Order: sequence, then C-alpha cells, then structure tokens
Amino acid sequence: MGLEADCTASWGQETSKGRAQLETDAVRFKGSFRLVIPRRDIRKVVARDGRLEIAFGRDRAVLDLGAQAERWADKIQNPPSVLDKLGVKPGLKVSVVGAADEALVALLHARSGPFAVGRARAGSDVVFLFANAPRDLTRLLALRAAIVPAGALWVVWPKGRPELKEDHVRAAARSLGLVDVKVASVSDRLSGLKLVIPRAKR
Repeated sequence: MGLEADCTASWGQETSKGRAQLETDAVRFKGSFRLVIPRRDIRKVVARDGRLEIAFGRDRAVLDLGAQAERWADKIQNPPSVLDKLGVKPGLKVSVVGAADEALVALLHARSGPFAVGRARAGSDVVFLFANAPRDLTRLLALRAAIVPAGALWVVWPKGRPELKEDHVRAAARSLGLVDVKVASVSDRLSGLKLVIPRAKR
C-alpha cells in the first residue's frame, strides 16, 4: 500500500506525534511509543473528522491524519490483491520458473490466461523466479535476457530461511546490472523482490 504520514496517534493512555505507515500487512506508528496493528487483527475502521479510528483485538487506536484519513480507511478496507501488488495485469506475457507456489499460479491463470511454466518465454513482461536456495539465483542472467526492456523480474523465496534472504537476492541482482524497486509479501510464507533493468540500460 505504501502510505506514510506525520500525525498524532492515541493508543490507550498514550498520545504522541510521530510517523504512521500503512503497509500491506500492518499499520505501523513510531513516535514516543511504537504500535504495530496487523491487518488480520483489524475489526473496524472509521474515518471521522480527519481522525482514523482503528479497532483491533480488544484495543483501539486513533491516528489524526487530517484530509488523508478517508483515503487510509479505504485502503485498509479495500486492500489490493496479490496480483495488483505484483503488477500483473490482464494481457501481459507472464513466465514462471522454479518450484512455483500453487496458489499464486491459480491466480495467474485466472487473470492472465495461458503463461509459460518451467522456462521463460522471450519477450516476457513479467517473470517469476521461485528460489529456495542461493544457487537458484544463478538463473537470473538468463531471465534478465528474457524480459522486455521495461519488464519486471520477481524473485520469490520462503520467509524465515537464513540461507536465502532479501540481501542475497539483491546482491545477486546488482551483480548482473539489475536494480530492485519493490519488496512485497506474496503470502504468509513467501516474500518477493521486484527487479528491473535500469532505464539507462534499456
């Protein structure tokens, strides 16, 4: 979602100025106190007179966001789908490489229709590389050649594995002249990093 705002937050007996962030999986606030509200715990959201009221679990927090309150409420109540976050639109040429997540593959079928599985088609708009170990990142060079100049290459890997982290993916990408432009939570189990060819090299 990616919204941020300086605001005043109230939670329990505490009130503080600070910075609020609306992310895919949580609402976060950092001031004299820190607050993380997982999206799955949010029961109700109301925007009223510039104040965003969030009921979660047995708690309630208020963010004084001014004119942005209604936008935040709408984003929380109507989150983008996984494919929206990943930039997959109908009509794009999509390829999937590696041990693909079945749930994501099903979503891709529903939105983009037929797509390549197992190897990347030349001229792909979006390529997904499912990686489980650092050695899987050696495929990035060939996949870079498969995407259109303004295309995207998503590396998707299991969360919580020390042998393969975001830093490993980013380092491998940069060694091949790719730049990372977005991180996304693909599911409860999977993280994703979007890689593109720098504009100057397209």
